[in-house]
Amino acid sequence: MMNLEQWGLSKRAFTYAYRGYIALVKKKVISRQQYLTICDFGQSSKNKRFYVLDMACNEVVMNTYVAHGRMSGGEYATRFSNRPRSNQSSLGFYKTMHTYHGEHGLSLRVKGLEAGFNDKAGPRAIVIHGADYIGDKWLERNNYMGRSFGSPAVPKEESKDIINTIKDGSCLFIYYPAKSYLTGSKILNG
Repeated sequence: MMNLEQWGLSKRAFTYAYRGYIALVKKKVISRQQYLTICDFGQSSKNKRFYVLDMACNEVVMNTYVAHGRMSGGEYATRFSNRPRSNQSSLGFYKTMHTYHGEHGLSLRVKGLEAGFNDKAGPRAIVIHGADYIGDKWLERNNYMGRSFGSPAVPKEESKDIINTIKDGSCLFIYYPAKSYLTGSKILNG
């Protein structure tokens, strides 16, 4: 219904995201059910691989760039970690929390919901924030997007709209076709 393939989102990434989203909604972990956000790290960082889906209206409401952690890879993210100071992205399902103003301006805290995969998001200061090292202007001067310390950073000029849309209890899924995650996730396999 949402024609996700025309937006570049793989059927496989969406299928896993939807499966986990439904499980979290049934368990009442997700309080704001309208939005499902997917970071598809199976794609190049040169692609718009951040998707905000309106599950009530069955439409893509936002699609933009998103950074992965600098130690997760260059153009492509291939390594992931839950360890503090790893500077890598963490896979799995998150719940969006509250906003705050910090080093990157308006930012959004996220709570990792998967032990061993992303449950150290809080102590690692993994948040959604805007950054100048990601977006069309950056790509004009660089071979691929800049990278974060592990946070899913989005283009600064779009960050406020994104954060205000998905804050306070919606579902975020960071995807990569890693067998260890796909077979080890209790949310996906519970």
